[in-house]
Amino acid sequence: MFELAKQFRFEAAHTLPGRAMDAEPSRRIHGHSYRAEVVVRGTPDPATGMVLDLGLLERALEGARDGLDHRFLDEVTGLGPATMENLAAWIWRAVCPACPGLARVVVHRDSNGESCAYFGPGSST
Repeated sequence: MFELAKQFRFEAAHTLPGRAMDAEPSRRIHGHSYRAEVVVRGTPDPATGMVLDLGLLERALEGARDGLDHRFLDEVTGLGPATMENLAAWIWRAVCPACPGLARVVVHRDSNGESCAYFGPGSST
C-alpha cells in the first residue's frame, strides 16, 4: 500500500461572526495563507506503476484551488462558516470524483502552525 500526496497553497479572506474565542477580531474581514494536502492511498497499477497519475491529481487540485484562492470564503458556495474543518471537507468534495483512493485532506494555516485533517466517506484511516 502506498500514499501519494500533493499540496497546493491559497490565500483567502473570511469572517467568523460570533464563533471564535476572540470574537471581535474574527468578526472583521481578515485573511490567511493556507496550504492544503490531498492524500491518495492505493496499490500501483501494474501497467502504469502509479497509484494515480499525477497529472490527473494536479488538475483536480487546480479546480479546488481556483474555487478558494483570493476569494472571500464567506461567499464560497457549499463551504459554510470558513473554518479549517469546513475547508478540508469542501476540498474533499471538490477533488473526490477525480481521485479514486482519496484517503485524507489536510488544511494547514501556515501563519500559526495549525492544521485540520479530514477523513471523508469511504476513507480508511
